[in-house]
Amino acid sequence: MTEVTRYVPYEERDGNESVVYFTRDISPAGIKKAYGKVSACIQGKVAVKLHTGEQNGPNFTPASWVKEVMETTPSLKDATIVETNTYYVGDRNTTEKHLETLKVNGWTFCPVDIMDAEGTIDLPVEGGKWFDHMTHGKTMVEYDSMFVLTHFKGHTMGGFGGSNKNIGIGCADGTIGKAMIHAKDGDDWGVVKEELMEKITESTKATIDFFGENITYVNVMRNMSVSCDCEGLAAAPVVTPNVGILASTDICAIDTACVDLIYAMTEKDHHDLVERIETRHGYRQLTYMHEIGMGNSKYILIDLDNDEVRITPKEAVKDVKPFKMIR
Repeated sequence: MTEVTRYVPYEERDGNESVVYFTRDISPAGIKKAYGKVSACIQGKVAVKLHTGEQNGPNFTPASWVKEVMETTPSLKDATIVETNTYYVGDRNTTEKHLETLKVNGWTFCPVDIMDAEGTIDLPVEGGKWFDHMTHGKTMVEYDSMFVLTHFKGHTMGGFGGSNKNIGIGCADGTIGKAMIHAKDGDDWGVVKEELMEKITESTKATIDFFGENITYVNVMRNMSVSCDCEGLAAAPVVTPNVGILASTDICAIDTACVDLIYAMTEKDHHDLVERIETRHGYRQLTYMHEIGMGNSKYILIDLDNDEVRITPKEAVKDVKPFKMIR
């Protein structure tokens, strides 16, 4: 079924099940463990799409962790981190400022490609209702594979930021593409709620259709402020417990599983993040991905810490601890 206006419990969903892997090990080793389960089709020239953060931001996945993962994983040793300039005015809305921010935040251990630094490229959006194409950073099409390494958290406009937001906003170029997603009726930020979720998702579809089977996803559920990493030091304090790391080759399944893990927590633990998701209608990201053929909203959650048995979201979060910053 398709449901726009509310969170859809698992038992009300239809379709097939994809595999999503889960580990409680929130560390470089945990990222490697998760990535190893879903990396079979990562080959050739590899792009690593992640959020490199505003200057000195406290919550994004640490550069030191990513460095360890990339330097000790054969398929990632020669990979390039990719980003695009931002639409909002901040530390990364021009290439010059972006390059300086990368240095400040420690992204100096491998090549970093600001994909729209020298122009844009249009990619088709098949089956979209808002777009027939999306404008991306020009150099994205020079890569054979993409590893989407996402810091899962809340988001001021999107409700939550998972793999879908990481690609949908993060691969669109900083002027044309991001304006297509956000701007409406003379307001740079006029697109909200369901329309915003659908436009982000259609932008993502252009990217994943380009890479085909050569794209995979890891979501790190750590330091989950209700604010995006775009807000840097201004982000709201984190109150949601750290959960773990998930991996899948299905973008809809992995983001859906992350939201399910949040909903499976106690009211006290998930209140702020659930409120952020619901007030922004963020769940439309999930239902729309399923609706336009980007993946499954049902999944088999595999516990990598316990003989790869199938578990439920409730079982996965039963031992979460009150939030404590992990650096």
